This record gives sequence, structure tokens and C-alpha cells, in this order.
Amino acid sequence: MREIVFDTETTGLDFAEDRVIEIGGIELWNHIPTGREFHRFIRPQGRKVDPGAFDIHGISDDFLKDKPVFAEVVEDFLAFFEGATLVAHNGTFDMRFVNAELARLARPPIPNERLIDTLTMARRKFPMAPATLDALCSRFSIDTTKRDKHGALVDSELLAQVYIELIGGRQSALRLVTEDEARMNEDAAGGVTRALPPRPAPLPPRLTAAEIEAHRRFVEGMGEGALWRQVPGFDEG
Repeated sequence: MREIVFDTETTGLDFAEDRVIEIGGIELWNHIPTGREFHRFIRPQGRKVDPGAFDIHGISDDFLKDKPVFAEVVEDFLAFFEGATLVAHNGTFDMRFVNAELARLARPPIPNERLIDTLTMARRKFPMAPATLDALCSRFSIDTTKRDKHGALVDSELLAQVYIELIGGRQSALRLVTEDEARMNEDAAGGVTRALPPRPAPLPPRLTAAEIEAHRRFVEGMGEGALWRQVPGFDEG
């Protein structure tokens, strides 16, 4: 399953008048980052950065003056995002701005059905708890030290980690990859799963003889009804 975790920065809060000035996104495959990313700064045509927005993301009009306009990046943007499920925090905000930019170019909107909103997920999972990206990073002990101000790409990277935790953590992602790899192996072998070759030498035991004996004495002290005595081989040494 291909997903794009993305974020935008804008000149202000009014999607009908303000403009997108930064888009960042990273690709996940079965919830694992692939290393592919999309990142563009965009010159807002006829719109200045609101001082309140600048305080949040630190992107100035002077910095944007030599950047491409949205029409110049739209093909790359659509190619990267095509066919993927989109993941964003308070994603309705981002989608309104993106679709407003597409509408100005007479392009069809991106359907909201493709969107997973991690803000909604967080509020359902942790009712009444703070659900900002910063709060969720703190909850999941995600390192934010490289983040000074809000930025579309760095926030996408942080959000990808938050998203993985919201859906069950790294173990869930690794399990999904393992299942897909197993299916791929079956396909490559004509539908037959290839068994792994036997290990040349067995792994050494992780328990010492003293630890095994201490455990045995502990179980014996629990009496004849101890469940450990039902383990095959327990009474044999």
C-alpha cells in the first residue's frame, strides 16, 4: 500500500484568497518510509505572507520571490501524489488549499476520500488530550530537535512517525511488510513458498545452567499443581 504523508505552509488561513507557499511529502510503502520525497517552495502570485503566518513558518516574501509558481510545479506534484492514500494532520485545511490551487489551473480536485486525517485519529484514540503535532510527538517520544519552526517537509517526517504510532507502532508496520514479502516469494516461486534452509549449527542457549536450575527449584516450590509442570520435558531434566 502506497501512502504519502504531506504538509503545506501557506500565506494565511483563507484558502479562497491565500496561497500555498510550501508543499512537502514523503512516501510510505506498507507504512515504511521508502526514502522518496517531494519538496517545493512556491511563489504566491499576488499575495503577501501574513505576519502571523510568518511567525509560524518563517518563510518570507523575499525568500519566495525567485521560487516557481504553482503552475510550474503542478505536474511534478500530481505525479508524486498520484494513486496514493494521503495522510495529513488537520488534512481538511491542507486539502482545501491544494484544491484551490488546482482549481485556479482548471485541474480537477483531489477527492477527500483519499485522505487520512491524523488529527481525527488522535482525537478518537486520546479523547480530551492535546492533539497537536507537537503534543503527539511528545506523547510518542519522537525527537523534534531539528525542528525550529513549522516546515512542510520536516513536519511530514515527524507526522509519518506519529502516524505509525497511531496505527499500532513499528511492529504493526514490520508485520505488514513481512506478509507482503511472503506473498512476493510465493509469486516468484510459482505459488510455492520456499522453505528456509536449515541453520548450519544450532544457536547456543540463552539461559545458563544455573538459571535453568534456579527456575526448576522455583517451580518445584509451587507444588504439584504448578502449570510449568505441564510443559513437555519439564520433569525430565
